[in-house]
Amino acid sequence: MTQKERRIYLIRQLQREMPQYGDIAIPDGEEEQWRLLRSLFNVRPPYPASAEFLEVQDAYLGDLVRERGMVKAEDLPPVRRNPRMSLWQGDITTLSCDAIVNAANSALLGCWQPCHSCIDNMIHTLSGVQLRIKCNEIMEAQGHEEETGTAKITPAYNLPCKYVLHTVGPIISGPLREKDCELLASCYRSCLELAAENGVRSLAFCCISTGVFHFPQERAAEIAVDTVERFLGTNDTVRQVIFNVFTDRDLEIYERLLQ
Repeated sequence: MTQKERRIYLIRQLQREMPQYGDIAIPDGEEEQWRLLRSLFNVRPPYPASAEFLEVQDAYLGDLVRERGMVKAEDLPPVRRNPRMSLWQGDITTLSCDAIVNAANSALLGCWQPCHSCIDNMIHTLSGVQLRIKCNEIMEAQGHEEETGTAKITPAYNLPCKYVLHTVGPIISGPLREKDCELLASCYRSCLELAAENGVRSLAFCCISTGVFHFPQERAAEIAVDTVERFLGTNDTVRQVIFNVFTDRDLEIYERLLQ
């Protein structure tokens, strides 16, 4: 099957699974078709998927991930502050390393808003429907929402990394409290501890809580760098920690902290 044939197959299968979207016409353009497919991925509940569906989906996403390009963690230079730390600005879903960190919500099921620009949405979209299914299994076994400052690990499925670490950062709705800072530090510690337990050698952190959760960027970066540095001083399993930034503002902040 060509990528177009796979895309149309997946759209039609998802429309059959979710009849409420069955009347949406499949557009002609590649970009418009991808937006529709991504939207259907985003709203699909975590029920099982057939082997045939997963085979076509994995082939489609695998080619898509390769077309988008990959950045190898081992090619990223260390920063001056610590030889086991790196700084990189870009899309974390293109990073080839052992594990990346997802800034998740407490339901841990990904972003349900079609084509939303958040990292949670992109990670779940490009991993494939297996990720939401796996997260749902974890949450059903746990029996309650994920607590702020903790973390869970899953396979990364179709992403170029091996694992995804999901952590829930603090939501800031007023003045920043010391408790908020402690919870953010706990996010980084929980991810690092879980990474070490699972033999992760290279780990990429996004800027946890600084987006729609409104944690002040500069203070968040200070907490991130300090927490990671303390952990690396006591653990040799994780050999490389990458601070992944997306905005120029975060890049400026981390460059200053890591020089």
